[in-house]
Amino acid sequence: MAAAIKGSVRSALRVSPGWRCGSCGARSIASFSASRVRQTFLQFFQERYGHQVVPSAPVRPRGDPSLHFVNAGMNQFKPIFLGTADPRSELTRYRRVVNSQKCVRAGGKHNDLEDVGRDVYHHTFFEMLGNWSFGDYFKEEACSMAWELLTQIYEIPKDRLYVTYFGGDAKLGLNADEECREIWLSLGVPRHHVLPFQLKDNFWEMGETGPCGPCTEIHYDHVGGSRNVAALVNQGNPDVVEIWNLVFVQFNREADGSLRQLPQRHVDTGMGLERLLTVLQSKRSNYDTDLFTPLLDAIHKGCGKPRYQGLVGEADAGGVDMAYRVVADHVRALSVCIADGVYPGMSGAELVLRQILRRAVRFCSEVLQAPPGFLASLVPVVVEILGDAYPDLKREMDRVMNVINENENAFLSCLLRGRRIITRTLQQMDQSKVFPVEVAWGLYRNLGFPLDLIGLMLEEKGVQLDTAALDQLAQEDAEHKASKRQEASSGTQLDVHSLAQLQQDGVPVTDDSPMYAYELGPDGKYVFNPCQATVLALYKDGSLQKEVGGGQRCGVLLDRTCFYAEKGGQASDQGYMVHLEQEDILFPVVSVQVSGGYVIHEVIVSETLKAGDQVQLFVDEAQRLACMVNHTATHMLNFALCQVLGNGVEQQGSHVTAGQLRFDVSTKAPVKTEQLQEIEDVIQEIIKRDEPVYTAEVPIRLTNGVQGLRKLDEVYPDLARVVSVGVPVETVLAPESQAAMCASVELCCGTHLQRTGAIEDLTIISERQLVKGISHIIAVTGEQARQAREVGQSLAKEVESLSVRVKQGGASLVGAQRLSREVGLLIDMVENATMPQGLKRELHATLKALQRAANSAIRKRETKLAAEKVPDLLAKHSNQPVIIDTIPVESPSILMKVVNQLCDKVPGASVMLLSPQASGQVFCACQVPKSSLPVFSAADWALAVCTLMGGKAGGSEVVARGSGNTSDLQPVLTAALEYAKNKL
Repeated sequence: MAAAIKGSVRSALRVSPGWRCGSCGARSIASFSASRVRQTFLQFFQERYGHQVVPSAPVRPRGDPSLHFVNAGMNQFKPIFLGTADPRSELTRYRRVVNSQKCVRAGGKHNDLEDVGRDVYHHTFFEMLGNWSFGDYFKEEACSMAWELLTQIYEIPKDRLYVTYFGGDAKLGLNADEECREIWLSLGVPRHHVLPFQLKDNFWEMGETGPCGPCTEIHYDHVGGSRNVAALVNQGNPDVVEIWNLVFVQFNREADGSLRQLPQRHVDTGMGLERLLTVLQSKRSNYDTDLFTPLLDAIHKGCGKPRYQGLVGEADAGGVDMAYRVVADHVRALSVCIADGVYPGMSGAELVLRQILRRAVRFCSEVLQAPPGFLASLVPVVVEILGDAYPDLKREMDRVMNVINENENAFLSCLLRGRRIITRTLQQMDQSKVFPVEVAWGLYRNLGFPLDLIGLMLEEKGVQLDTAALDQLAQEDAEHKASKRQEASSGTQLDVHSLAQLQQDGVPVTDDSPMYAYELGPDGKYVFNPCQATVLALYKDGSLQKEVGGGQRCGVLLDRTCFYAEKGGQASDQGYMVHLEQEDILFPVVSVQVSGGYVIHEVIVSETLKAGDQVQLFVDEAQRLACMVNHTATHMLNFALCQVLGNGVEQQGSHVTAGQLRFDVSTKAPVKTEQLQEIEDVIQEIIKRDEPVYTAEVPIRLTNGVQGLRKLDEVYPDLARVVSVGVPVETVLAPESQAAMCASVELCCGTHLQRTGAIEDLTIISERQLVKGISHIIAVTGEQARQAREVGQSLAKEVESLSVRVKQGGASLVGAQRLSREVGLLIDMVENATMPQGLKRELHATLKALQRAANSAIRKRETKLAAEKVPDLLAKHSNQPVIIDTIPVESPSILMKVVNQLCDKVPGASVMLLSPQASGQVFCACQVPKSSLPVFSAADWALAVCTLMGGKAGGSEVVARGSGNTSDLQPVLTAALEYAKNKL
C-alpha cells in the first residue's frame, strides 16, 4: 500500500525543477518577509495546484451568532460544510480554495486575551493561512502539497519536522488513521517522526454537533541538530511547536454524540502566519518577526521606555516587556476589528473589543506611562504592516484612530468614576473585609472597569473580593445571553445529511419565485394569489419522512412556495396551507426557513400529511403587507441617513418585522435631534411623491461598478435582486450612471411595495448608540406612526401644563415635593412612551430643566426651615466645641442643613443632631471641622452612633449621615458625646 501511495503522489505532484512562486524571486529563507511568506503561500496553491484565492472575510462572522469573531479560516466556508449554501451563490462552486484569513481569538470558546503579553506567542489577532478542498482532493494530496511547500519552497529542513496523526478511539469505534500514516512515510518522513495521538490532539470538531474529522499536524523543532524530540511533541514545550494542521472533514457529530459519515469529504487546513514566520526568520518569538518589530520600535520611540528585550515572568522587571507585547498585539486587533465595523460596546463582540481596548490603554498609561492618544498613534504603523494584504485598513485608518481615541477618553473618565465608587463602597462597608460582589460586577459590566484592577485596588486596602461569587454572576450572565440567543434562533433547519439526501435523489431546490407574484390592484389594494404545490418530503426528528400524523409539528418541503423564508433581515411569512382534498382543514405555517435552496415550512399538522399530497398555500396578507411596508421604508431610511449625515454612513444590520423596523448604521458622530427631523422629512417627501419601486434580477457582476449602490458584506447569488426606488433598474445599471447616488438602490431579496405611498407615514421612535459610533434606530410606519405622533402631542401638552405649575411653585414644602414627584413620573412616561424620538428628546430636556427647578425650590424651602431651627440651638449650646442634640424635622436633608448652618455659625464646633420620627426611626447627621482630621472622622462618628440603634451610616470624613431605630435616645446621646470626647 505504501509503495502504491508513494508512486501516485510522485507522479501527480512532482515539482518541476525550475518552478518558483511567480513573484517571490529568490528562495532563500532569509529573504522571506511577512508579506512575501503570505504571498508565497497563496501563489503556491493558486499557480501550482489550481486553487482559487478568496479574500479574507471580515472578522465579524457572516450570519453566525454562535461566534463573536471569525476565529479560524474555515468560518466563512461553514455553509459548504453544512450544505446550507445558496445553490445560486459562488460558494457552491468552490472546489479548491486558498486564503489568508484575519482571525480574532478573544471571548467565547477560544479566548487568549488574558494570556497575551505573559508569553511570547499568544495573540488576540492573528492571520491564518489555509487551503481547502470541498469534495475534491483528500488526504494524499493535502499532505503532499503541505510537505512540498514547507520543505521545497520554504526550504525548512526535513529533519526538524514531525507529523502527528489520529491514533483511533475505541469508544467511538474509530480505528487509527493508518492511511494518513502511510502517506507521510511515502513522502520520506522517518518513522520516528510520524506519531499517533488521541482524540484531544488529533480530532477536529466544529462544535458540539456538526462536521468533524481526524487531523494531522506538522510540528517544528526550533533547536534542530541530530536530536530526536518525538517525546516533546504536543507537550507544550516552546522548542517544539505545531505550525500546520490538516483536517480531514469526513464525519458529522450527531446530537446524540455519535458520528456519521458525511456525504462529501473535505480538507480544511490552517497555519498561523505569525508562528510560521518564527521558523522562516529564525526567531524564537512571534514578537521578534517583522509583523511586530516596527510596532515595538514605535512604542519605544513614543513612550521613552528601554527597548523591548523579550523578557517574560520574573525577568521582566516592572512588566515593561509584557506591556510592549500587550500594546502591540491589541492595537493590531483593534485596527482590524474597527476597520471591519466592530466597535467597542456593551455586549457580544463589541464588549470583548472594549475589554481589549481598555486593557491596552491601561498598559499604555500605567506601565509605559505614555500620554493619552498614544495608542491611536500606533495605527498608521499597523496599516503600514498589514495594509497591502487587507486594504480596508488603509481606507478606514482615520476612523480607526478616532474610535480608539474616543473610547480611550471615555475609559479614563470611567476609571475616575470607578475609583470613586470603590472608595465610597469601602467607606460604607462597616467592618467587613469582603467587597460587595454586586458592586464589583456592576463596575465591570456597566463601566467596563477591569476586574484585575478592582482586585489590585482592594488588595492594597486589605479587602478581599469573592471571586467564586463573581464567577457565578459571570456564568449567569453568559447563560442568560445564551438563552436569549436560543430564543432568537431560527426555526426548523435541514441537517447536512438530509440536504445531501435530497441532492443525491435529484430533488430540485424549491421554486420560491411565487413569493414575488403579487400585484397592486386598481383599487390600491395588494392582491396575493395563493400558490398550489406538491409535498416533496416531511422533516421531523432530524430526518426526512414520507408521512407525519396529525397533531404534530414538522417541516414541510414543497416543490414551490409563495411564502417568504426568513433571510436578508426580514422575518418569514406566516399563514396556512390546505390539503386540496380536505379544504376545510387548515395547516398553520408558523415559520419558514431556507437551507441550501430548499425552503422548509414549519407546520402544525392538523391531519396526516404525506409526500405527494397537493396543497394550496395562503400567506397571512396583513402580516406580509406590513413587512413589505417596513422593508421598503427601511431602504428609504438607509437612503435618507446617507443624504442627511453624508459620507461615512454604512449599514451594519437591519431587522424587519410586521410591527417595526430596526436599522443599525455606523456614523461619524451621534445623530442630532434636528437631523432626525431632516431624515424623516426626506422619507416623507418620497412617500408623498408615491414613487414606483422597481425590482429586477441581474447578474451580480453588473452591480459591482454601480456608484452609490448599497449592499452588505455577504455572499450574494449570481443573479442578485436590485430594488430601486423611483429609478428604473436599467437606468441604474447604465454605464457611468449616477442614478444610485441620488436614489435608494440596494441589493435585496426581500418583499417590497410597488409604490411608496402605501407607507403613509414613518417616524423614528428610538435612536441611541449602544456601541459608540453605531446608531441603533427603530421606526414605525402607517397607523403605528400616526398613533406615536398622537401620543407625543398628548405628552407635550402635559409637559407644558406642568411647566406652568412648576414656575408658579408649590405653596409649601409638601407642595414643592409633590411637583417634583409629578415631574419624575412624567419623565418615566415620556421615556417609556412610543413616540417620535426627536420630540421625546425635546420633552426630556424640558422635564430635566423642570426637575432641576423643582428640586431647587425644595432646597430653598428646606434651607428656610433649617434656618428657623438654628437660633434656638445656638442659644441653648452657646458656642460649645461639641454640640449634640435632638430636634424635630421632616427629612434627613433638612437635618443635614441644620447641622451645616450651625457649623457655619460656630466655626470649629463638632455637631451631631438626631431627629426621632413617629415611626420609631431616628435620623442622624453630623459634621466635624477639618482641623480635627484625621483623628476625628464624621463618617466613623455617624457609623458608631447609628450602629447602636441597629442602623447604618455613610459619608465623608467631614460630613456624614445615617439612621437607626430606638425608643430611648438618652443612651445614644451619651454614647455620641463620649465618642467625641475620646477622639478630641
